[in-house]
Amino acid sequence: MMKNKFFILAVFLLLFSLVNCSKEYGNVPSKGEITLVADHSFKNVSEALADRYMAFYPETKIKIKLQKESEAFDDLLHNKAKLVVMSRELTDKEKKLYTSMVDLPFEPAKFAGDAVVFITSKSSEKQTLSLQEIKTELLSDQRKIIFDGTYTSNFNFVVQKLKLKPTEIKFSVLKGNENIIDQITKYPSSIGVISYNSISNPYSKEAIALRDKIKILSISDSKGVVQVPSVQSIRNLDYPFTRILYFLTNEGNFGIANGFIRFSCTQIGQIVVSKEGLQPYNIFKREVQMK
Repeated sequence: MMKNKFFILAVFLLLFSLVNCSKEYGNVPSKGEITLVADHSFKNVSEALADRYMAFYPETKIKIKLQKESEAFDDLLHNKAKLVVMSRELTDKEKKLYTSMVDLPFEPAKFAGDAVVFITSKSSEKQTLSLQEIKTELLSDQRKIIFDGTYTSNFNFVVQKLKLKPTEIKFSVLKGNENIIDQITKYPSSIGVISYNSISNPYSKEAIALRDKIKILSISDSKGVVQVPSVQSIRNLDYPFTRILYFLTNEGNFGIANGFIRFSCTQIGQIVVSKEGLQPYNIFKREVQMK
C-alpha cells in the first residue's frame, strides 16, 4: 500500500514538472513565433528590429503585418496580435479598454522618435508651411493634402496635433508612403504626408532614391520658428510634428513579445533605431520626452 502511494506521488510530480516545463518552453523569449502589427509608416524600423532580433535568436520568428494604426490596436485588444507599434496618444477611453480587455497596466514602451513629414514636387515654389496653412488646407474643398489613407498613423497624428475632427477634414488619398512619393511629381500643387521613417535611413539606396524625388517642406510653428524634420529637431522636440513610437503588448509573461520590447529599448535595439535614421528614445532619454 505504501509503495503504491509513493508510486502515485512520483507519477504526479513527474506530470507536474512536465506541465511546468511545457509552460516555460512556451513563454521563453528565444523560441517561438509572433506577429508584430505595425502601420505601413513604421515598416522600415519594425523590419530592421525584427531582423536583428531573429539574428540573435535563430529559433524565433517575428512576422510583420502591415495594418492601419487603429486596426492594429483593435487586433491587440481582441488578442489577434501579441505586439503592435503605435504613435498617437490613446484617449482615456482607449486606455481603459486596454487595461480592462488586456488585463495589464497601460505601460507604453517608447523606443524611437519619428515625425510626420510634408512633401511636395521639386517643381513647386513652396518651401515652408505654417501650422495654420495646414489646418486651412485640411478644411478646404480643394483637397490638396494627400494622406496614405484614413485612420493611418500619419492621418491620426496630424488630426490629433491640429485638434481637428476626422469627419470634418477634406483630403486626397494615395495608398502607401512610397506611392505618395512616386506620384507627387504628377501633382505639383499638392502636398503629400509621409513618415520620416520612409526616407530616414541615410545608407539605404531605396531611401536615397525616394528622397531625391521630393522636396521636404519646413514647418513654421505657432511662434513663427521654421523647423526642418531631422534627427536633431526630433531629438529636441523642435519639429512640430515629432512623434514618439512605442510598443504595446497583451503578453502577460516574458515571452517573445516582451523579449523583443526589451531588446528594442536597450542598447543593441537602440543602435538599430539610430541606423534607421531615427532618434533612439532611450539613449537620449533626458532629451526625448513626451510633452
